[in-house]
Amino acid sequence: MQRQLRHSTSPQWVRSIFTRRVLCFGLALCFFGAIPVLGQRSSDSQPSVAPPAQAPSPKAPALVEAAGPEISLQTSEALFDIAVALNACGYDQGLAESDPVRTEVRREVNQALLGSAEARDSRDLLCTFIDRHRLSDSGLDLAQYISLALYVTAPPELKQSAENEDMPPDSMQVSEMLPMLRNFDRLVNLHAVWLHARPQYDLELNRLHDSLTKMIVDTNAYLKTPVNTSGNSRFLVVVEPMLDPRQTNARVYGTDYVVVVSPVNGKIQITQVRHTYLHYQIEPFLYARATAMNRLLPFLKTVREAPLDYTYRSDVVALVVECMIRAIEARTMDTGVAIYKVPEDVRRSDLDDATRQHNASIERAEAVRRNSVQQSMRQGYVLTSYFYNAFAGFEKQPQSFSESIGEMVYGMDVPAELSRVKNIQFVDQASADVVRRVPRQLKGLDLAEADLMKGDADSAGKVAQQALQDRAGDVARANFILARVAILHRDVAGAQRYFEETVRLSKDPRMLAWSHIYLGRIYDVQEERDQAVTEYRAALEVRDGQPDTKLAAEKGLKQAYAVPQQAHTEPADDSSADPQEHPAHNPQQPPEAPK
Repeated sequence: MQRQLRHSTSPQWVRSIFTRRVLCFGLALCFFGAIPVLGQRSSDSQPSVAPPAQAPSPKAPALVEAAGPEISLQTSEALFDIAVALNACGYDQGLAESDPVRTEVRREVNQALLGSAEARDSRDLLCTFIDRHRLSDSGLDLAQYISLALYVTAPPELKQSAENEDMPPDSMQVSEMLPMLRNFDRLVNLHAVWLHARPQYDLELNRLHDSLTKMIVDTNAYLKTPVNTSGNSRFLVVVEPMLDPRQTNARVYGTDYVVVVSPVNGKIQITQVRHTYLHYQIEPFLYARATAMNRLLPFLKTVREAPLDYTYRSDVVALVVECMIRAIEARTMDTGVAIYKVPEDVRRSDLDDATRQHNASIERAEAVRRNSVQQSMRQGYVLTSYFYNAFAGFEKQPQSFSESIGEMVYGMDVPAELSRVKNIQFVDQASADVVRRVPRQLKGLDLAEADLMKGDADSAGKVAQQALQDRAGDVARANFILARVAILHRDVAGAQRYFEETVRLSKDPRMLAWSHIYLGRIYDVQEERDQAVTEYRAALEVRDGQPDTKLAAEKGLKQAYAVPQQAHTEPADDSSADPQEHPAHNPQQPPEAPK
């Protein structure tokens, strides 16, 4: 199975309000273990980042769409059109450093403009609009157009793929350009220009594929975490050589992590892409414990005078996430120091000297890493040093990140760390996070899923019940939500009824398979083993193609399901010990099967 990447954007990674994925569940979750959400995207044990097919998929009218892949690397003709319009209106940033295709496209567009007065008039209207909406910050100026491109359908339609209230707020500042862009696209025949440039875009995708796949695999190997553990999130990398290659534009929109890059000869700023990927991997674990992190709130007082974005001075979880990421980056950075290896055939008389050289090179590399940590500390990321040391221990242990995070966060001696950081002399200016965040409004059954993520079963149940009464949306999905609500309320009969109704109504393989699995577990708990085996076999017959489904169903066939015992390893108010073990996810992505 193949995976793909998502996208983000900005020379500065600016943060804004973000709908947090706080996972809070009661003890009822222990009854059935992990409860899935629907429609998991492609994944397997040896993931890869797959370039898109040569022809754009008709199922993906915009870059960000609900049924998109979990991880993807791709191009976008809509983004291309917007980038070409910007270039035609004086956007020259990074032109000298850009891939040659940018100059070739600009030349082809200029030739088309020279041959048509009507095309030049359409260009002038666009340029007037762009000039009137120019922002003083060049990064934010570009970001508003990239935000728009995320939710614009492919040419020639070039229309919003979402309602205004669901669009990124900054995109609405420039959304009125779309009629002018459609006219410009038609008169210049940008589609023909795109087709001429497409082979070079595909070449860049192929060049980036291996390095991005390696980055993902290496990052997950360090975290000892399977690649398919990001819950309902998606990570998308979009290639657009018409933009400044010196700027990496990254953002989070809802649960979509998006990075827009402008490669030159197959090279991008991979460290910034990795920074976004670390957010994508780590944030679900930290926000799953948000309600139990009040003990860390005193650290916000220590950074009141630090040159940090307001988010980090007001949201302790965001501060912890960024400090943890910076610690990982320091521990895994290329220090530029070659570690001297003691030769295997070294003579005994030379062993002491060779050992000293080896140790000295290790100390020099460590000094580079420590200097990076201290820079982060002085910028206001005051827990970077603590997590740097914590990850040193993590690297020596077999436990995964998800298994270690509880001890790493809750094992912190808060008074000692507060004492250590209270006298830090902050620098005047900090480097901003690369990730820009955009709020997103949830509706209907998506809102019900979000309520489940927060542990608010009553609200989720009301929304799903209303959807059933109104026959609005996917009634099978509404039943599936109500089944999980029933589990939270320990209503076994209700859960069984709703799962059976889901099986009757749903055509979604993922939803069907997991409904059968949990019906099997219900029968096992009721000591009706023959019925349970029938349900597990039915789950396998659905063939949803996902490894966790197969594992859970086969495990049910081998032995009867037993209610797991709850282990209290973290504070009592943090009942969701692992986002992979609970149903606090978007119905597009179920968690791992219980171990």
